[in-house]
Amino acid sequence: MERLGQNFLTNKKKLQEIAKFLDLKSEDTIIEIGPGHGELTDFLILGLQEGKIKKLIAIEKDIILAKALKQKFYQEKNLEIIEGDALKILPELTKNLKNEAENYKIAGNIPYYITGYLLRIISELEPKPSVTVLTIQKEVAERLASQPPKMNLLAASVQFWAKTEIVDYIPKTDFQPQPKVDSATIRLTTYNLKSEAKDSENYYKLLKILFKQPRKTILNNLRSLENNSKILIEKLEKIGINPGDRPQNLSVEKIKELLKTIKA
Repeated sequence: MERLGQNFLTNKKKLQEIAKFLDLKSEDTIIEIGPGHGELTDFLILGLQEGKIKKLIAIEKDIILAKALKQKFYQEKNLEIIEGDALKILPELTKNLKNEAENYKIAGNIPYYITGYLLRIISELEPKPSVTVLTIQKEVAERLASQPPKMNLLAASVQFWAKTEIVDYIPKTDFQPQPKVDSATIRLTTYNLKSEAKDSENYYKLLKILFKQPRKTILNNLRSLENNSKILIEKLEKIGINPGDRPQNLSVEKIKELLKTIKA
């Protein structure tokens, strides 16, 4: 049965690969979002039993599925099944993990409609997971991993805090019930951003301005920050940015450079 927009991945080889993409370590706590019937959970528990991970926390919003998971895995000591909304639970849960000085990673085959919101939640977590592996809609995964000349707001937002890569493609036939589109598995490896933490708020503000009208030139989009076009053009050209280019041609590193230049 399809519940809460979930399509359950049934290909065991693909599920095993997802567990491998997490690069499991004996000190890791894994947070699984939307375990469903426990398809991926089975492979993560195998890691638990073999001492490859320290603890597994599964968050399931569906009451019936959560109850079934508790019955299925009742013998597992280092498994915690939480019934609730991961989008609401994650901030407090990860804060507690910080207090316990635990390294954690996030995994999940998530409903497509929560992808953007979930990524925003993860971007605001302190501390962030060292690795996040998510199975999402193929088209969204490709947008996330975009590079110039196809940069976009979503990609520039996520790539600021994580190395973003598509590690696998999964056809729709591997899911039950079958969705209308294919999926992809993305791996986000979090950067150490301590040196840039103070600039993150300004970086996201700049992104919104840059990509508010992506079809306009960089120069036109930045006019709200600098009324004097001549000065703005000089600043852009000084760091090797063509004022007539579109925002989609900018890399994350170039946007960071632009932030420093505009602030100066």
